[in-house]
Amino acid sequence: MRDTNSRSRSPPAQTPGPFQVKKKGGAATAASGCDVDAEPGDKSWLTGQPYSKRFFEILKARRRLPCWEMRKEVVKMVRENQSSVLIGETGSGKTTQVAQFLLAAGGDLGSGSIAVTQPRRVAAMSVAARVAQEMDVELGQEVGYNIRFEDVTSEKTRIKFMTDGMLLRECQTDPLMSKYSVIILDEAHERTLATDILFGLLKEVLQKRPELRCLVMSATLEAEKFQDYWSGAPLLRVPGRMFPVETFFTLRPEKDYVAAAVEVCCMINQQEPPGDILCFLCGEEEIETACFEIETRAGESGCSTMVLPLYSSLPMNQQRRVFPPAPEGTRKIIIATNIAETSLTIDGVVYVVDPGLFKQMLYNPRTHVESLLVSPISRASAQQRAGRAGRTRPGKCFRLYTPETFEKELPESTYPEIIRSNLSSVVISLKKLGVDDLVHFDFMEPPSPESMMRALEMLHFLGAIDDEGDLTDAGKAMADFPVDPHLSKTIVAACSRGCVSEVLAIIAMLSVPPPFSRPRHAQKAADRAHRNFASGYGDHLSLLTAYSQYSNNGSKADYCHEHFLSERNMKQAENVRRQLAGIVRSRGLEKESTEKNGMITTNVRKSFIEGFFMQCAHIDQGGKNYMTVRDQQMVAIHPSSFLQHKPEWVMYHETVVTDRCYMRNVTAIPAEMLIEVAPQFYHPDTCKLNEQAQKILQRALPRSKR
Repeated sequence: MRDTNSRSRSPPAQTPGPFQVKKKGGAATAASGCDVDAEPGDKSWLTGQPYSKRFFEILKARRRLPCWEMRKEVVKMVRENQSSVLIGETGSGKTTQVAQFLLAAGGDLGSGSIAVTQPRRVAAMSVAARVAQEMDVELGQEVGYNIRFEDVTSEKTRIKFMTDGMLLRECQTDPLMSKYSVIILDEAHERTLATDILFGLLKEVLQKRPELRCLVMSATLEAEKFQDYWSGAPLLRVPGRMFPVETFFTLRPEKDYVAAAVEVCCMINQQEPPGDILCFLCGEEEIETACFEIETRAGESGCSTMVLPLYSSLPMNQQRRVFPPAPEGTRKIIIATNIAETSLTIDGVVYVVDPGLFKQMLYNPRTHVESLLVSPISRASAQQRAGRAGRTRPGKCFRLYTPETFEKELPESTYPEIIRSNLSSVVISLKKLGVDDLVHFDFMEPPSPESMMRALEMLHFLGAIDDEGDLTDAGKAMADFPVDPHLSKTIVAACSRGCVSEVLAIIAMLSVPPPFSRPRHAQKAADRAHRNFASGYGDHLSLLTAYSQYSNNGSKADYCHEHFLSERNMKQAENVRRQLAGIVRSRGLEKESTEKNGMITTNVRKSFIEGFFMQCAHIDQGGKNYMTVRDQQMVAIHPSSFLQHKPEWVMYHETVVTDRCYMRNVTAIPAEMLIEVAPQFYHPDTCKLNEQAQKILQRALPRSKR
């Protein structure tokens, strides 16, 4: 189903491909696995080696995919149009097949590499591994992937799977994306910040590179929205391979959706015929709790089950456990975040349990508060989740909400990140890429003017842009770091204060999931072990202690086990620190450490104030709660904090909203330090804070002059 009114051009001269010529008795002319007529004894045109037996086994399965039947239409559409849209339903095979079709087609489509973006790291890795297997090549050679801290590619790589954020980073050094002949933006319906920015950038690049092809792929029903944005680009729909799915709703809303999900999973396990279960929950803690409960109850009932968690921070070897079939007579129960909604396909699922919720970051530009909240999914997401039950045979979807909730409370589609996020990172990235006219940048859905103004205001406060809106020298340095501008400003400040090594360690720890483990069976022992890291100043310096002790230990795995630290998260923190330190060195920003003169703790806190001076709070008149300086919001220190007393002033890394608003990762800050480091905001003679804050600052003013 194509839009015949779209603009097209004549196809160029074509090199042999799977849809033109097939040579017998030699190397196949088709890309490995794309040649319809490949036979035992044929050789891959990529490697020159004979196809393996495994290749032909996989080829049989690939030929049954709906996408395979439309391979010629896909190639024709992309070859004849600079931009095009492909809508593929669940099970269509678009994610694994399309890049192979285009590479095999030859001509200008195969003249460079093919980039395929994914919103999630795990999808980029798992899809690359599958495609390498299908093409009968070694992962990292002709097919590879590139995610943060992991570049599994080579000079031979022709198809590169990558996160959308990595392609955006590449644009900083190669704005025309010159190494690619085709760029595929997969899972575009997720509408991440990086994908939306890439949309706008690619529109400009296509004008400068007429030979480049851009294909937007989505599983969404909003096909026309993508088509309209890409100037009436042609649209091709690939049907899914779906069996009927019977949907059940609850009679009334569930108060405790985790308990309800556990109950339904156990009911299915005991009463329903064989078939794997996929249950959606909102985060790591919920998932691990549910896994424990289901595993315990399954053991008591004598059911043979494999209960497997799936979330993005889980080690890759554990994530991969969800894909192989369970042993004969065993039911697999997968408890996952929305990572399993569209990004990954898990065969064998017959039952889906859907509480109708997910976690998303929401930013309020008026209060400057960014909160990770449990929110209702969209109706489109609900349909995607239900579809996971009908991949291999008729299935069932158990929705833990009422039909009225589905119709009246769930939005039609998920709100794009661009309209619910703090845009300071977006603005500084676009400035770095040379986009100065932010107002007219071609966003698919423009963010609100208020959000854009708040982002510019924040960057101006941080010294990243000048009065004309241009990047300052500090701003240019900040834009090089793949972290939030508050953190990149802290790094730049630490370089001048001689404590960059320590600050990088803290920022690395803040950039990964919490490293402190509290197993259900050993919570008191874990708390005792964690107290060894505690600093009287609060969480930032406690994180530094934990990182330093881990880093200096010869047996890191044993150290993590003994001190209840997540080895995976600590390794990830090492990777983050290594990457940031490399950027510091490449820019020549390092300065000799102040450790020798005993100023480390002072300078570390001053560096963080330079980045977070607008994320401070003071004790209220009652002495129980805190008031944030920017929006006068009442907040409390998070119960997990190492800070056990209540200083007059604290600086916080972020706020989280649960039953109340908490500050997380908190450090005590003397009022005089605020006046010294950020006088434009805290000097009592000029600041515009409330009366209580003014009094505290006035008392501290003499100390700031010492």
